[in-house]
Order: sequence, then structure tokens, then C-alpha cells
Amino acid sequence: MKPIPVSFHLGPTPLVIHTYGIGLAVTYWFAYRYFQRRLRTNGYPTDWFTGVFLWIVAASIVGARLLHVVTNLSTYRADPGEILQVWHGGLSSFGGLLGGVPTGLILARRRCPELSTIRALDIVAPVLMAAWGVGRLLGPQLMVAGGGHPTHQWYGMYYAGQVGRRLPVPILQAIDSFVILGILLLIERYYKDRPVGFVLAATMALWGLTRFYEERLWLGEIGHLGSTLVQAAGLALFAAGLVVMVILYRRQRRGAPPTDLEDTANTDGVLTGAGPNGELATPPA
Repeated sequence: MKPIPVSFHLGPTPLVIHTYGIGLAVTYWFAYRYFQRRLRTNGYPTDWFTGVFLWIVAASIVGARLLHVVTNLSTYRADPGEILQVWHGGLSSFGGLLGGVPTGLILARRRCPELSTIRALDIVAPVLMAAWGVGRLLGPQLMVAGGGHPTHQWYGMYYAGQVGRRLPVPILQAIDSFVILGILLLIERYYKDRPVGFVLAATMALWGLTRFYEERLWLGEIGHLGSTLVQAAGLALFAAGLVVMVILYRRQRRGAPPTDLEDTANTDGVLTGAGPNGELATPPA
């Protein structure tokens, strides 16, 4: 089986369209629509989000590329022209989060002050997992050198710029992401009285663990700085998420009084505040 085309010409014109870029555009559109839906479901306005989202896209791409270049500096020193050629791959997931998430939180606080930071992170966490899964299928799966380690197994695929069959890591990562998304949605559905921040912490733990073993088993290169940093960051994220989950759960079991950020979710998935006696307030119609 031949590699999936990574670029094509638009008709007879010299304009080259990169499938990697199309995949990223579709992924960002999906994330935009899904987050809008979750905002509405949870009772928040959405008219402020379009302008903020454009800044998030720009910041996440810059952050993702910058971190990748820094961790692969020796490669780009030899050919600086490659730095801007993102269609060849090279966007760090952790760099994208470091660029996009703080930008989104800062602008959200200005444009939608009723949306607290912790609540926003809880709402966006499943969106990030869903978008990560879609992006793996429509991004790295369609770029140069998108596969993982060489393999002779039946499920190996051919990728442009790589010799022989490769582990279809983008597909495997997408499966991981959709499994995590399913777990998060189950938490939201069945853990109704969860403390605010629990969904975020679960996302950190689950995604950090998968990023560690994906890099360790399927993508990593022994002694490569970027690979080592990804594995370390994955483990750190997993540990931090697990600790926060335990702390939040124990606090709730001890009956600690909620803070002004610790609202709960009703059975319809609409966020509500606690009444003066600790009971759930009536959700908006």
C-alpha cells in the first residue's frame, strides 16, 4: 500500500495544498463547535468565543512549533528554512497546550467574567481530548514521516518520507484519545456531585499516562532530548492529575464546605450553584 498523499495541486495552478494543513483546519473547526456546544449546555454565553478562539489557534500553533524547534535545535540549525515548514510535521502537543490554554483562559476571564478559570478548564478538557483524537487522524496521519517505529506486522502502514511499514501511531493515539473522552463523559454523567476540577484532573492523569507510553513504546528515540522531555512531562502530568483527583475526592468525602468555585452539575448536565443550605439550586429553564 502506497503512502497517503501529503500534498496535491489545486487544478492546473502551481498552488500546492497540504493535506496536513487541511486536517488541522478541520480539527480546529471541530474544537470550536464542540466547545461552543458545551458552553451552551452548561449555561454560559457563547457570543464572546469566536474572537478568543482565533487567538487560541494562533497561540497554540506558535507554542507547538516553538517547543518542537527548541527540543530539536540541532536539526534546525543545519537547515533554518525548515523552521516555518510546519506541513512537514513538528508540532509539540505540550507546546500547543502551553501556548493555547493560558491565552484562552486570560481572554475568557476578560470576555466572560462569570466563567471561572477552574470551571472553564473542566468544560474544555473533554473538548481537548476529542480534538486531539480528530487531529491525530487528520494531522500526523497525513504528513511527512507521520508513522512510528518500523514494524513487519499486518497493521503496519507506509508513510511518506519513511522507509518500510511503520506503526500507525496517529491512529493508535486517536483511539487512546477517544477512550479517554469516553471516560470523561462517563464521569460527567454518573459522578454528579463531583467537585469542580475533577474532570480536568482526570484528563491530566489519563492523557499524561498515554503520552508517556506512546512516546516510550511507539515513537521515542533513545537519547533524544525531545523524546525524553515528552516522557518526563507525561509522567509529571499523570502524577499531578492523580494527586489532585485524590485530594478533591477526599475533601468531598470529608464533607468540606464548597468554595465559591465548587458548583455541582445537575442530572441534565447544566451547571448549578449550591443553595444557602447546601442543596442544589434549581437549574435554569
